[in-house]
Amino acid sequence: MNKYINLTAENIDSEHICCAIGDPKHQAGVNAKKEWIKERLKEGHIFRKLDARGKIFIEYAPIETAWVPVFAENYNYIYCLWVAGSFKGKGIGKELLEYAIADSKEKGKSGLCVLACKKKKPFLSEKKFFEHFGFKPVDAIDDYELLALSFDGGETPKFSDTARAMEISCQDFTVYYSNECPYTEYEVKELSEYAESKGIKINFIKIDSLEKAKNMPCIFNNWANFYKGKFISNTILNSNSFEKLIKG
Repeated sequence: MNKYINLTAENIDSEHICCAIGDPKHQAGVNAKKEWIKERLKEGHIFRKLDARGKIFIEYAPIETAWVPVFAENYNYIYCLWVAGSFKGKGIGKELLEYAIADSKEKGKSGLCVLACKKKKPFLSEKKFFEHFGFKPVDAIDDYELLALSFDGGETPKFSDTARAMEISCQDFTVYYSNECPYTEYEVKELSEYAESKGIKINFIKIDSLEKAKNMPCIFNNWANFYKGKFISNTILNSNSFEKLIKG
């Protein structure tokens, strides 16, 4: 039987948070993510992981305090469900999602929602996996879909009006990011240094409050790339991937 751990204020300093395990260059990002989680735990945030060394976890929170441009009443929002490497195909993802569903029902929630895409893309949930559990598309922006599992037929989750823009007025390359992801701190540093060495203008806008997260100009807030005013991807960039993206 698989054993799981929920992060708490008491154990978070001694537990890993799955994503950036054992990579010294991302330690600052891991620390920032842990501090972010500590604040969110007070709001009902859940980070549940397999008691093993690997990227196996689910992370979700009440929609009212979830750092995403999505609105509803009494839903939980799933930030991420990740089962990587040799742990795939063992029913762990199923167990993690079933826990979130049961936990949400026990807390009297109206349902859960999650971001997916009509086409398979990195850093996004597998649409078919969630549909197997009864999740259905309830809103969409381009190819991106908001899937929801309703327990009581309550208010349907929706993207914010600002997120529907998927564009900004600034024409320079612009990156929106937050400490929701432990990889962003290092990549912002690397990309900043690269841009300075090349004389390239890159704007970095940190999402450091719930208000900013709820009013994003696109559907992503842990990392979003804009160029010439248009949203172009949610891929976390380093210097090499930045060059490929611009040249492409």
